[in-house]
Order: sequence, then structure tokens, then C-alpha cells
Amino acid sequence: MNNNKLISICIPAYNRPSELSRLLNSIDANAQNIEIVITEDRSPKRDEIRREVEHFTQNTAYDVRYFENETNLGFDGNLRNLVDKAAGKYVLFMGDDDIFVPSALDDYIRFLSANSDKKYVLRSYLVRHENGQIEYFKYLPETTVLKPDQETVAWLFKRSVTICGFTIDRAEAQKYSTADLDGTLLYQVYLMVQVCLKNESIYCDIPVVEMVQTFRQDAPMFGNSEAEKSRYTPGSVSEDNSINFSKAYFEVTQYLDTQHSTNLTRLVRQDLSKYSYPFLSIQRKRGIKPFLHYAARLENELGFGCTKYFYIYKWSLVFLGESLCDKTINIIKNFVGHTPKL
Repeated sequence: MNNNKLISICIPAYNRPSELSRLLNSIDANAQNIEIVITEDRSPKRDEIRREVEHFTQNTAYDVRYFENETNLGFDGNLRNLVDKAAGKYVLFMGDDDIFVPSALDDYIRFLSANSDKKYVLRSYLVRHENGQIEYFKYLPETTVLKPDQETVAWLFKRSVTICGFTIDRAEAQKYSTADLDGTLLYQVYLMVQVCLKNESIYCDIPVVEMVQTFRQDAPMFGNSEAEKSRYTPGSVSEDNSINFSKAYFEVTQYLDTQHSTNLTRLVRQDLSKYSYPFLSIQRKRGIKPFLHYAARLENELGFGCTKYFYIYKWSLVFLGESLCDKTINIIKNFVGHTPKL
């Protein structure tokens, strides 16, 4: 194990050998700064994944460490497993279907080196839509240091869910290891909260990763582990799957509120309502009647109707449809230069 690496690129692998190969081949930074850690979670395509990793390892200068889980740990358990196996100063998670932006990783490494006292980095990223349009996810006008308090953490909560590029100090993350929240699919957010309540964090405005929105193909792989089976059904972004995932946010906040006597549940609910468009839009393609039923559940079961923005998104999706709403939001974000503060 090499303890001199700045970054451990940590990849939870499950049933996507070709996508994993694409990710590995997108890593283009100085090999001296990086190790790659892959934990395969007992998927049907384990043998194919092993072959892809072996082929990459034989033809690269990167330090690659590959592990196969004896049982399916699920998303949260596998992230915890990766943190335990990593050796770098920072853990950088990547979904096995995501990729790095060409030539951006070295810039990100320089950023981390210059801000090595920060224990968590909120990254920016991009999404390339099927029509070729690029959407940037930038949350602030510029790189910003974030103070350690519950307001900061509540703001970071939703913005830290996507694991591509999620970067956290490994030693700090290891302090808070727990299986209590397995099945929520939010272990990374739990770690962020624990670390950022006590330490300064920083927002980085370098889009270093590209998130590939595999969920739009309506074929998620969550729900195979014992911790996930009661919550999620694999193979479909169903209404119940979406509701259960949304409820998990508050399972995490309530767990943390109990530990720290914070008001994260209230603060996060308000923030999620203000920025609830993705929670709503994910079910719009199923038709207006199912969509309205789903939106009512978000409002009644999760309290998402606590701000006017929820209703603006809801009725815009009803009357304009997802495609036009997506385009409008992207135009606004490009004009402002980042996600507007609501």
C-alpha cells in the first residue's frame, strides 16, 4: 500500500465492464499523484470486470488495486469498503459509468495541493445530454471557502449526492464509519456532514468530471443487496423507488440531528423544496396522471411543498413537459454562470 498518493480514485464496480473500462481510460493525470482502487460488488458480470481491470493494469503506469467482495455489500457498504482500502490523502469517488473531463484532473490535483487543509471539496461537474447539449453544474460564482456550521452542511447536502468527483479527506472519513445508514444510498452525504460540521470545506469551480446519467435509461442497479431490497426494485426508476430515495434524505438528517442536536431536517427540507426540480422531473415521462400522483406524494409524505418553487416546477412540468423545462433551466444557468441562489 502506497501512503504517498494525494488521491485515491475509488470506484464501486457493479455489472458495467465496458463503462468501467471507459472510465479507467479517461484518467489522464500524473501517475505519481494517484492510486486507483476498485471494489467489485459481486455482480453477474464479475469475470468481465476482472478482465477489463487486468487489461488496464497491464497497460498503465497507474497503481491499480482491485478487490472482489465476498458478498454484495450494496452501494453504501461498498463506499465504506473503498474508504477502508484507500491509502491516499483524499478519497475521490467515481461511479463506474462516469468519466473524467480531458486534461482537467491535473488542474484538480493542483487545486487540492493548494488547499490541502480543507477536509471536503464540493466539485463542479458537467452532464452531456443525448442531444449533445452540455449542462454545467456550478454552484457558486467562484471558488469559495465554506465555514463549518449546519447552514453550510444543509446547503451542501443535495449538492453532494452525486458521487462522481466527490472528494473527502480519507482519515477524517474513516473516523465516522458506520453501517447504520446502509440502504439509504447516501453514505457519502453522511460522511460530508460529519466532516463539514467540524471543518472548513471548499467549493472548486473546475469541472473535473462528467456524470453519465445512466438513470435516464430507466435501468438502475440498486436493490440487489440485503440492505437495499426492502427499499428499491432493480431495473426501473419506479415511483416507489424515487419516493424511498427521497425519504432516505430525512432518515440521514434525523440520524445526524439526534447526534448533534442540529436542525438539518428542517433546513434540508427547505433547500430540497427550493431545488426540487430533479426530484419531480424524473417521473414526468410516465404521463401527467402518474406524475401528479407522484408529486402529491412528494408534497404530502415528504413536505416538499414548503416553498413556492415546488409548485412552479410541478406545474411547469405538467404544461411544458420535461424537455422544454430542462432547456429553460439550462439557459438560465448558462446566463447566470452557476445555479441561481433561490
